[in-house]
Amino acid sequence: MTTYISQLKKRRSIYHIGTNVNLNEEELETLIQSAIKESPSAFNAQSSRAVILFGEAHTKLWNLVEKNLKPVTPTEAFPNTQTKLASFAAGKGTILFFEDVDVTTALQQQFALYADNFPLWAEQSTGIAQHSVWTALAEQQIGATIQHYNPLIDLDVQKEWDLPTNWRLTGQMPFGSIETPAGEKEYMADNLRFRTYK
Repeated sequence: MTTYISQLKKRRSIYHIGTNVNLNEEELETLIQSAIKESPSAFNAQSSRAVILFGEAHTKLWNLVEKNLKPVTPTEAFPNTQTKLASFAAGKGTILFFEDVDVTTALQQQFALYADNFPLWAEQSTGIAQHSVWTALAEQQIGATIQHYNPLIDLDVQKEWDLPTNWRLTGQMPFGSIETPAGEKEYMADNLRFRTYK
């Protein structure tokens, strides 16, 4: 098994996270930035953006999510929602992933033949960036999940951290020490997923 595949196997959804990570905030920032910078994008667009939240900012995000979810969640289901959000807030930090829509629009104008494809390619870029960061964290024994409370929280996030309006939120990644490992991963049969022709 190659080292890279071994790292991919480490990347799991870890929901029980804490603050006892083996890297300091500066090292985490460098790791996250490097993973995103080395992630490929169509036409080398480099349209992925990220905001890294630690400390009070990290806690504030999950309070903000709770505030936005409360009016749209059935009363009887809200305690479970609060428990889930508290598990994310218990981590070391959160990464907010964005795509710069101005980059996509400019490419659509510059390469009209591919205009319809650029939004799809932007989605692929943000997915690759998220996966790269997730795997890089896993390599350091740091757990994470990817959450999607956008677009519900978009306006509040933009206002709270004074972010450009052309940054479109695509996902939130709470991360931290692995307090409870993921269970055994189940795989569907290969013959249902793959085909090879010669």
